[in-house]
Amino acid sequence: MTDTLDTAAGDGGTGGGTGGGLHPRFDGTSSRRLLARLRDIMAGSGSGQDRLDKIVTLIAGEMKADVCSCYIMRAGEVLELFSTEGLNKTAVHNTRLRVGEGIVGYIAGHARPVALDNAPSHPSFAYRPETGEDPFQSLAGVPILRGSKVRGVLVIQHKDRRRYVEEEVETLQTIAMVVAELVAQSELVNPVEVTTTGDPVLLPARLSGTAMSAGLAMGLAVIHRPQLTVRQMVAEDADAELERFNTALQTMHSAIDDLLEAASLAGLSEPRDILETYRMFAEDRGWLSRIREAIRVGLTAEAAVQQVQNDTRARMSHLTDPYIRERLMDFEDLTNRLLQHLAGKTSSTDGATLPDDMILVARSMGPAELLDYDRTRLRGLLLEEGSPASHVCIVARALNIPVVQAADALNRIEPLDQLIVDGDHGSVFIRPAEDIQMAFSEAVALQHRKEQMYAEIRNLPSVTRDGVPISIQLNCGLLIDLPHLTASGAEGVGLYRTEIPFMVRASYPDVKAQTDLYSRILDEVGHKPIVFRTLDVGGDKMLPYMTGGEEENPALGWRAVRIGLDHPSLLRQQLRALLLAAAGRPLSVMFPMIAEVAEFDGVRRLLDLELKRLDSQGIERPSGLRVGTMLEVPSLLWQLPALLPKLDFLSVGSNDLTQYLFAADRGNPRTSTRYDPLSPSMLCVLRRLVDECARHKVSLSICGEMAGRPLDAMALIGVGFRTLSMSPPSVGPVKTMLRSMDVGALRQYMSGLYTGADHSLRDKLRSFAKDHGVLI
Repeated sequence: MTDTLDTAAGDGGTGGGTGGGLHPRFDGTSSRRLLARLRDIMAGSGSGQDRLDKIVTLIAGEMKADVCSCYIMRAGEVLELFSTEGLNKTAVHNTRLRVGEGIVGYIAGHARPVALDNAPSHPSFAYRPETGEDPFQSLAGVPILRGSKVRGVLVIQHKDRRRYVEEEVETLQTIAMVVAELVAQSELVNPVEVTTTGDPVLLPARLSGTAMSAGLAMGLAVIHRPQLTVRQMVAEDADAELERFNTALQTMHSAIDDLLEAASLAGLSEPRDILETYRMFAEDRGWLSRIREAIRVGLTAEAAVQQVQNDTRARMSHLTDPYIRERLMDFEDLTNRLLQHLAGKTSSTDGATLPDDMILVARSMGPAELLDYDRTRLRGLLLEEGSPASHVCIVARALNIPVVQAADALNRIEPLDQLIVDGDHGSVFIRPAEDIQMAFSEAVALQHRKEQMYAEIRNLPSVTRDGVPISIQLNCGLLIDLPHLTASGAEGVGLYRTEIPFMVRASYPDVKAQTDLYSRILDEVGHKPIVFRTLDVGGDKMLPYMTGGEEENPALGWRAVRIGLDHPSLLRQQLRALLLAAAGRPLSVMFPMIAEVAEFDGVRRLLDLELKRLDSQGIERPSGLRVGTMLEVPSLLWQLPALLPKLDFLSVGSNDLTQYLFAADRGNPRTSTRYDPLSPSMLCVLRRLVDECARHKVSLSICGEMAGRPLDAMALIGVGFRTLSMSPPSVGPVKTMLRSMDVGALRQYMSGLYTGADHSLRDKLRSFAKDHGVLI
């Protein structure tokens, strides 16, 4: 309980009472006896209020508490005292607290247990004289959780100062689940009070969200609600429940293994990798031991699974780290699947009732849940929670399924509503009017025509109209990206982000695991060139097993090579794995976030140490080793004469360079679009870089988002770039653009733009493209 329980020990808190007397120890036997009596109350007659009154009286008696009280959430996030044993009865239905007010409101607001031996000293303590709680010093309380929502608070109090043992708090949590069922069954509060249904559902609507996987899709809404309702909370035979749980767990493991085999047969390498990680979650000892312990206390297998999930969800819902929140979704998926197996169901989907063109709508999903659905009918996915790096989004991209993340989707969408999902712009149209549907059909037809045109030029050379060759390469970060090399006609991989596989693991991969991965990547690429960027973590990409502490400006903080130089063993292990994986093949290594020549010298020394290590062990070196760096930090621009002689190549990271050059956080919507990379200042910086690299005969490329936008790519070619690295969907549009342009005419036009005072040259460049027949 230490990671979920707020405690406050005052002076003299000894775990027992005052005046030399000790409270009887509350143990597993006491808990099981209490739960057995609780089961009898729930099975008996009487209204919900009658049963709640009996429950609080039972708790007070069995737990030797001076007070037991239950507060229930009413409309407007108000907690009302619904029942008490030990406080003034006149306070029932009269005492109310807002969420966040008092210790009870604090428990509701934070959705986690609190155990205090000196409650009046707590900063949230609020005295209500009508309750008569003056003499009570100690307090333990737990939230009443139903799904992800707090429906109330259950509290016990003692007159003397004492510390509550773990078994007491866990028993309160178990009882709170039973009370949650009373609320859910509308026996205490009218469900209308706690509904959050928003707008009328019959009118057309539009949701703006975040694009997570590109593409357009239209279909009927299928609401993904796999969670089963747990009806029986308390078990009669703990051993029988443990046996049921173990059987369901084994069945679930077998089902996941079947998904793994199906992914392999379909040639889906990345979904298989993700499912293997998912399988590891399903065997997590901490998760399973907590469930088994809850069963031993007296819960049914279903109730134990749900209690552990409620506790995990409440504990992790306050965290903002995207990796942790995405792993929570994997555990949500596992919980739902385990509940289905306990109920004798193998899947939450029923193919016979699903439409032929369906858009899945879900709060969140795990990767295995997505694969449960018929992929021949699945057109799109709409999530309320998630990120592009979540496992379900990675799998969706592998299956070419458009994905949008938008808040409040489940409140706005009814089953079988007509939906349009725009994964290119992050929009969702709900019950679209006929003209919107026609426009969508035209957009899809246009997209198909463009894709056909891109396919026709895939194997044609990337050469401008006046004969200037341009190398188009890919930005990749997963094995699943590499088949796009052939499909897109790109010449190689200009940027392979090595950090993504590190971010989806629970621990730092050892040298062997890294070597195996890099070997597979090199095998997949074959004879085409590939540039590996060393770990670029930190900032908004912290690894779950590496904490750097809070930073006020993480984008300017401890990240990339700064971490590698402070922890050289991590960087050396990665460099060692890359060298071993090359095994006589060419290898290109690029270091990110270099701010000065001294930093490059530092990482180059680490690479040289690993080369000497290879020699000492008689291991073959790469057949050719190219070493370069990214230019993202403007300070490096003034050290180019000292830096370039040390490099084989240089690559511009335009995303970071732009934000550092303009001091504009690209993650802040107020500043991310305030400055345009197609401004005279940015283009002057890039032109100088082209000249310096040409002078030192160092190859130059650019791998930021600019390279993948046709108009921006046109400007880059006009500045002098001849190697552009981009995401796979950008290859076709950029190649179409460059094959329609004349570099000589563009360079002449741009020569008069660099010294201007324009905020942006975008409109002038767009006019040039239109006048000269450049397809952008």
